[in-house]
Amino acid sequence: MLNAELPLIAEVVISVLMVTGGLFAFLGSLGLVKLRDFYSRLHTPTKGTTLGVGTILIASSIFHTVTSGRLSLHEVLVSFFLFITAPVGAQLLARAAVRRGIPNISGAPEKK
Repeated sequence: MLNAELPLIAEVVISVLMVTGGLFAFLGSLGLVKLRDFYSRLHTPTKGTTLGVGTILIASSIFHTVTSGRLSLHEVLVSFFLFITAPVGAQLLARAAVRRGIPNISGAPEKK
Protein backbone atom coordinates (compact mmCIF):
# COMPACT_ATOMS: atom_id res chain seq x y z
CA MET A 1 0.00 0.00 0.00
CA LEU A 2 1.26 3.43 -0.87
CA ASN A 3 1.66 5.89 1.99
CA ALA A 4 2.08 8.97 -0.15
CA GLU A 5 0.49 12.31 0.63
CA LEU A 6 -1.54 13.64 -2.25
CA PRO A 7 -1.67 17.34 -3.01
CA LEU A 8 -4.99 18.92 -2.10
CA ILE A 9 -5.91 19.67 -5.71
CA ALA A 10 -5.31 16.02 -6.68
CA GLU A 11 -7.48 14.82 -3.79
CA VAL A 12 -10.30 17.17 -4.81
CA VAL A 13 -10.14 16.23 -8.50
CA ILE A 14 -9.99 12.50 -7.75
CA SER A 15 -12.86 12.77 -5.27
CA VAL A 16 -15.06 14.70 -7.70
CA LEU A 17 -14.34 12.21 -10.49
CA MET A 18 -15.07 9.23 -8.22
CA VAL A 19 -18.39 10.68 -7.03
CA THR A 20 -19.36 11.65 -10.58
CA GLY A 21 -18.50 8.18 -11.84
CA GLY A 22 -20.51 6.59 -9.06
CA LEU A 23 -23.51 8.78 -9.88
CA PHE A 24 -23.33 7.90 -13.59
CA ALA A 25 -23.14 4.19 -12.77
CA PHE A 26 -26.03 4.50 -10.29
CA LEU A 27 -28.22 6.37 -12.78
CA GLY A 28 -27.48 3.77 -15.45
CA SER A 29 -28.47 0.99 -13.07
CA LEU A 30 -31.58 2.87 -11.98
CA GLY A 31 -32.61 3.30 -15.61
CA LEU A 32 -32.22 -0.43 -16.13
CA VAL A 33 -34.74 -1.06 -13.37
CA LYS A 34 -37.21 1.79 -14.03
CA LEU A 35 -37.55 1.98 -17.82
CA ARG A 36 -40.27 0.06 -19.60
CA ASP A 37 -39.01 -1.39 -22.86
CA PHE A 38 -35.94 -3.28 -23.98
CA TYR A 39 -34.45 -0.48 -26.05
CA SER A 40 -34.60 2.06 -23.24
CA ARG A 41 -33.20 -0.50 -20.83
CA LEU A 42 -30.37 -1.14 -23.23
CA HIS A 43 -29.55 2.54 -23.67
CA THR A 44 -29.23 3.74 -20.08
CA PRO A 45 -26.84 1.17 -18.63
CA THR A 46 -24.69 1.28 -21.74
CA LYS A 47 -24.25 5.04 -21.58
CA GLY A 48 -24.41 5.47 -17.82
CA THR A 49 -22.02 2.75 -16.82
CA THR A 50 -19.62 3.54 -19.65
CA LEU A 51 -19.39 7.14 -18.46
CA GLY A 52 -19.26 6.02 -14.83
CA VAL A 53 -16.49 3.48 -15.26
CA GLY A 54 -14.62 5.81 -17.62
CA THR A 55 -14.69 8.61 -15.05
CA ILE A 56 -13.53 6.28 -12.28
CA LEU A 57 -10.69 5.04 -14.50
CA ILE A 58 -9.61 8.64 -15.14
CA ALA A 59 -9.55 9.22 -11.37
CA SER A 60 -7.47 6.05 -10.92
CA SER A 61 -5.06 7.18 -13.62
CA ILE A 62 -4.62 10.56 -11.94
CA PHE A 63 -4.04 8.89 -8.56
CA HIS A 64 -1.39 6.51 -9.87
CA THR A 65 0.28 9.24 -11.91
CA VAL A 66 0.53 11.55 -8.89
CA THR A 67 1.68 8.87 -6.44
CA SER A 68 4.21 7.16 -8.70
CA GLY A 69 5.55 10.28 -10.41
CA ARG A 70 5.19 8.83 -13.91
CA LEU A 71 2.34 8.59 -16.37
CA SER A 72 0.00 5.64 -15.74
CA LEU A 73 -1.38 4.21 -18.97
CA HIS A 74 -3.03 1.00 -17.73
CA GLU A 75 -6.31 2.78 -17.09
CA VAL A 76 -6.19 4.42 -20.51
CA LEU A 77 -5.98 1.00 -22.14
CA VAL A 78 -8.91 -0.30 -20.07
CA SER A 79 -10.92 2.83 -20.96
CA PHE A 80 -10.16 2.37 -24.65
CA PHE A 81 -11.30 -1.24 -24.53
CA LEU A 82 -14.47 -0.26 -22.65
CA PHE A 83 -15.36 2.57 -25.05
CA ILE A 84 -14.88 0.28 -28.04
CA THR A 85 -16.71 -2.81 -26.79
CA ALA A 86 -19.74 -1.32 -24.97
CA PRO A 87 -21.32 0.43 -27.99
CA VAL A 88 -20.63 -2.54 -30.25
CA GLY A 89 -22.26 -4.91 -27.78
CA ALA A 90 -25.27 -2.61 -27.40
CA GLN A 91 -25.70 -2.36 -31.17
CA LEU A 92 -25.56 -6.14 -31.54
CA LEU A 93 -28.18 -6.58 -28.83
CA ALA A 94 -30.44 -3.96 -30.43
CA ARG A 95 -30.13 -5.56 -33.87
CA ALA A 96 -30.98 -8.95 -32.44
CA ALA A 97 -34.03 -7.47 -30.70
CA VAL A 98 -35.22 -5.84 -33.93
CA ARG A 99 -34.80 -9.08 -35.85
CA ARG A 100 -36.72 -11.00 -33.18
CA GLY A 101 -39.52 -8.45 -33.35
CA ILE A 102 -39.31 -7.12 -29.81
CA PRO A 103 -41.72 -4.14 -29.76
CA ASN A 104 -40.78 -0.59 -28.95
CA ILE A 105 -43.28 0.72 -26.39
CA SER A 106 -41.53 3.97 -25.49
CA GLY A 107 -43.48 5.99 -28.05
CA ALA A 108 -40.70 6.43 -30.59
CA PRO A 109 -41.73 5.67 -34.16
CA GLU A 110 -40.65 2.29 -35.44
CA LYS A 111 -38.71 1.95 -38.64
CA LYS A 112 -40.49 -0.25 -41.17
